[in-house]
Amino acid sequence: MSPKVLCRKHLLGEHRELHAIWNIITLGRKGYSRHPETLRWQGKLAALYQRHEALVNEMEARGYSHRSPLDEAMATGEEVQDTFVDEPSAQYLILKSKRCDCDV
Repeated sequence: MSPKVLCRKHLLGEHRELHAIWNIITLGRKGYSRHPETLRWQGKLAALYQRHEALVNEMEARGYSHRSPLDEAMATGEEVQDTFVDEPSAQYLILKSKRCDCDV
């Protein structure tokens, strides 16, 4: 899902959660290490890095300052995320049901 469709709450929330997943994987943290959302990024730090950059680009386009870059040297593994907890079509329906300002 494009970060452009996310409301402020979901854009910033995903950015915060992405950093948590990055730290769990790169620093070997235990909390939420077995969560399905964390597991789907194992071996795909390059894809996670790209998602981070897409979120940052959208944040900056909306006027937010970004001060939490990821270490690009650690962005290894697969560059495409093709494993989902919920398929993209279901993700749209879930987001739509939240009745927020997301453009879905």
